[in-house]
Amino acid sequence: MRYAYIGLGNLGGHLAASLARAGFPLVVHDRDPGLRPRFEALGVDWADVAAEAAAEADAVITCLPSPAVSEAVLAQILPVMKPGADWIEMSTLGRAEMLRLAATAEAQGVGVLECPVTGGVHLAAQGKITVLAGGEAALVDRHRLALEAMGGRIFHMGPLGSAALIKVITNMLAFIHLVADGEALMLAKRGGLDLKTAWEAIAASSGSSFVHETEGQLILNGSYDIAFTMDLALKDLGFAMRFGREFGVPLDLASMTEQTFLKGRAAYGGAAQSTQIVKLLEDLLGTDLRAEGFPARLE
Repeated sequence: MRYAYIGLGNLGGHLAASLARAGFPLVVHDRDPGLRPRFEALGVDWADVAAEAAAEADAVITCLPSPAVSEAVLAQILPVMKPGADWIEMSTLGRAEMLRLAATAEAQGVGVLECPVTGGVHLAAQGKITVLAGGEAALVDRHRLALEAMGGRIFHMGPLGSAALIKVITNMLAFIHLVADGEALMLAKRGGLDLKTAWEAIAASSGSSFVHETEGQLILNGSYDIAFTMDLALKDLGFAMRFGREFGVPLDLASMTEQTFLKGRAAYGGAAQSTQIVKLLEDLLGTDLRAEGFPARLE
């Protein structure tokens, strides 16, 4: 089965590379031609435009930064996709956007899977990221080998729209945990604790979280380099708030976290690392959260 992969950013580039290393016939495209040498070195064909990538593929995978970009790319690839081909959307979309775009594709005879991923860019680089699938079970099975090449665990969440919901839930929790972890580390620092030991104690405690164990290290290093921006965090928090209104669930912590990220974007810009949300507290108190022995990037 020949795949096309469109969108080779921080996340998509690793996912596409995992497919290439697993030996899948692959053609890729990104609007940044500077990414071409990486994939040519892996023996992957490069397409100059999205439609060229999609034309001969049995399935087209997209990993793009916003619903608007996903819609624009879908409009480019649908007219040239082969009969019976599938579209696998790995971007983070709201459920309404996913269902609307899926209906457009299905109306032209294209099968649709939504497969957002969660766990962080470092796990994508290792081929161990978690894949959250939504769509028909037969489509999940058809592409299971490719999904397993990109991800360590595959969860079929149910019909289309299900994966969009759980992905937003996981990201909402991550951002809440990130703000909370910054407050916890600052409390330890201002209370006179050694931050390295405090981080280790939290990691071994009931108060630990995936975010503490991963992004907490980047905060203590001072790089904040999680390869995920304030703008992307606010996009996902916006999706969460919309789900809360749709399902009648008060999301008090998510709402407060969204307001904190709005302050973070105002202070540092939308392209700033999402982990820099902790810098708001550091700047407010004039206290850096630094400790020796933590990496600048997660590997």
